[in-house]
Amino acid sequence: MKEQKFLQELEKKLWKSANKLLPSLDAAVYKHVVLGLVFLKYVSDSFETRRQELIEAFKDPDNDYYLGEDADEFIEEELENRDYYTEKNVFWVPPAARWQYIQDNIRLSVGSPLPLGGEFKSAGKLLDDTMELIEKENPKLKRILNKNYAQLQIEQNKLADLLDLIATIPFSHESLKAKDILGHVYEYFLGEFAAAEGKKGGQFYTPKSIVNLIVEMVEPYRGRVYDPAMGSGGFFISSEKFIEEHSGKIKDISVYGQESNPTTWRLAAMNMAIRGIDFDFGKEPADTFTKDQHPDLKADFVLANPPFNQNEWWDASLEGDARWRYGTPPKGNGNYAWMQHMLHHTAPNGVVGLVLANGSLSTTTGGEKEIREAIIKDDLVEAIVALPSQLFSNTQIPACIWILNRNKFQKGKTLFIDAREVGYMIDRKQRAFSHEDIKAIAEKFQAFRNGEDVNEPGKYYAASTEEIAKQDYILTPGRYVGVAEEEDDGVPFSEKMAELTAKLKEQFEASHRLEAEIRKNLSALGWEI
Repeated sequence: MKEQKFLQELEKKLWKSANKLLPSLDAAVYKHVVLGLVFLKYVSDSFETRRQELIEAFKDPDNDYYLGEDADEFIEEELENRDYYTEKNVFWVPPAARWQYIQDNIRLSVGSPLPLGGEFKSAGKLLDDTMELIEKENPKLKRILNKNYAQLQIEQNKLADLLDLIATIPFSHESLKAKDILGHVYEYFLGEFAAAEGKKGGQFYTPKSIVNLIVEMVEPYRGRVYDPAMGSGGFFISSEKFIEEHSGKIKDISVYGQESNPTTWRLAAMNMAIRGIDFDFGKEPADTFTKDQHPDLKADFVLANPPFNQNEWWDASLEGDARWRYGTPPKGNGNYAWMQHMLHHTAPNGVVGLVLANGSLSTTTGGEKEIREAIIKDDLVEAIVALPSQLFSNTQIPACIWILNRNKFQKGKTLFIDAREVGYMIDRKQRAFSHEDIKAIAEKFQAFRNGEDVNEPGKYYAASTEEIAKQDYILTPGRYVGVAEEEDDGVPFSEKMAELTAKLKEQFEASHRLEAEIRKNLSALGWEI
């Protein structure tokens, strides 16, 4: 696909070049630097694209923006009318914050006057002032942009070189939206940062395959959508795309999120702002358990990929917390803390879709078995999906999807889905689901909800709560779906066995010959075995 090739070439170029520029800079610091500049380039490009559209519209007699035959006299003045930009959800960029102005001035040495003012600025100070200007002119971006470039221990000429690199990002493509190119660049860089920092369990972002599958299964058309471990906002973006594809309106959902990492908290806010999605991510980046930013929220859809097997989540203030309705989670593993937090924030008819490590399906330690059993008995588990390996680029921990529903369509039943063999390899390390893979699983899930018989050996099985109890409340799909039936190839069993034993005899004989040859060679070297 042209789009995939375009994005892959772009990401390789950016990462390789960036590492050459700042080889000694820690990834945890570097991400603050580069992602802010990427966003600045996107904002400037979007502004310039809208500016060019207006120039053409002002001169076109068939356009509502037509200024008349003397359009040239008014164009420059009209182009500075911010309403033309904000009406199209384009951020207003003042002259001293536009990309060309920054490129023209960032290499000026200290002591050289800037064209639009007499103040002397370093590269870092120029970037900080630029971010400040954009935030001031666009309230949606308040407290979102990084404004500490002047404080970073980076050579000023390196900042200028980095700006030149970011300038090569083309936020235009014949079949890709600018905001989706930005999102892809973010996702790619976040993945590389996660690997560089040794992050695990899907921290920072969730692979599109998993996000899209959950969104297609739970169908968040309208209502309140909440992600208590939102990262850069991947679930919200996929919800937006899902709504668009199904002829819905993005204004029909309201978005709530929480994130403790300041960088990704800002990125999520940026992602919402560029898409015109109203959001509430709390007053600040904060720990979901100890500083819940939405204590009274009851959401219609709760979607999340919290950190896997989190061992440092507990705080003494959480003892006896109202969220632990099904039992206090073990202090050394946060899986069931996340699950219960999400259920606590789910409306009476709400649905939860979350990604957890496979251990959550069968663990018996620290009271987790009792919590899982209580949740099952409360008839909340609607579906379990066993995921294939290599979906995450930064962890090999086996993962699964839990779909929880406070008002299940099929009472007393749970659909088990074994998707461990589903998908295709993007490269040697990374697996993904195709659109067809996601559609097939989502359709089977919806058929189950509609009461249809969806059982398919090796893949799908609708189990009753009684059947789950017989399995000691272990939810591993492999225990329920069974083994896929193999097609009969028409060859009699006796013929197959004769062929197999003949082949085995040949292999044994070859093995004996090889063993004798090895013994002979070792003996010649003075070693007897």
